[in-house]
Amino acid sequence: MTPTLTVALPSFGDAPAGGWRGLIDLAVAAEEAGVDRVVVSDHVILGPNVDQYPWGRFPVAPDGAWLEPLTVLTAIAAATSRVRLATGILIAPLRPAAVLAKTVATLDQLSGGRVDLGVGTGWQREEYDAVGLDFDRRGQLLTETITSCRAFWEGRVPDVYCEPRPVQARLPIWFSGTLTPRNIRRIVELGDGWLPITGATVDDVRVGIEQLRTALTAAGRDPDALQVQGSARNFDDIPALAAAGVTTINVFLRLTTGTLPELVDSFAKYL
Repeated sequence: MTPTLTVALPSFGDAPAGGWRGLIDLAVAAEEAGVDRVVVSDHVILGPNVDQYPWGRFPVAPDGAWLEPLTVLTAIAAATSRVRLATGILIAPLRPAAVLAKTVATLDQLSGGRVDLGVGTGWQREEYDAVGLDFDRRGQLLTETITSCRAFWEGRVPDVYCEPRPVQARLPIWFSGTLTPRNIRRIVELGDGWLPITGATVDDVRVGIEQLRTALTAAGRDPDALQVQGSARNFDDIPALAAAGVTTINVFLRLTTGTLPELVDSFAKYL
């Protein structure tokens, strides 16, 4: 399978020229250029210790702007018709499960079934403190939140109705993170895709895909249905990521000084 093209939109830091509505224009331009998927990330609040970010230099100062991703994608949904709308990642445990299920189902309805929900635990204790949750239980909270969302969407909660349900019969959920036994179990039992951690090498991704395919097969699920995102640090990464088995490749806008059509053309040439 030829990987699709994902582009990460800069929904944090400095606003585009003319204000944050410029993100919508950027998403429309991405769709028109042939980008398959746009993705936005999440922080509900930022604490003062961004220097403790585990994967290098954090992209904004503690008082930097960070837009709420589901709201951003709803605005983009209204202005587009084809491009898929992804979170990468949404810190799912910070939202009550019923509210998250309702919000995501609404976005899927309004977009005509274009949502890919990428979720994880995040890394900041301050975000959990701010909403009164136990940071040390963040993994279990993630599992509980997504389990509840699936139950709401599938109508499996007795005497409770969360309508409308998503357009997609099974809304795709992609879990982020290192493939610990617990995370593999989450993906096999609840998920449809994997978002490798920032800094994962091509070999890390290839080995992880093999692990997940084995686990899915053992659980009676179709390993060929697994979705995996790879992130290209440069265009030369694209062929290796494709050979490793990723289904979509995230190409950051900073990799090109040209236009979005030129980025799409360059992506195709490296496959």
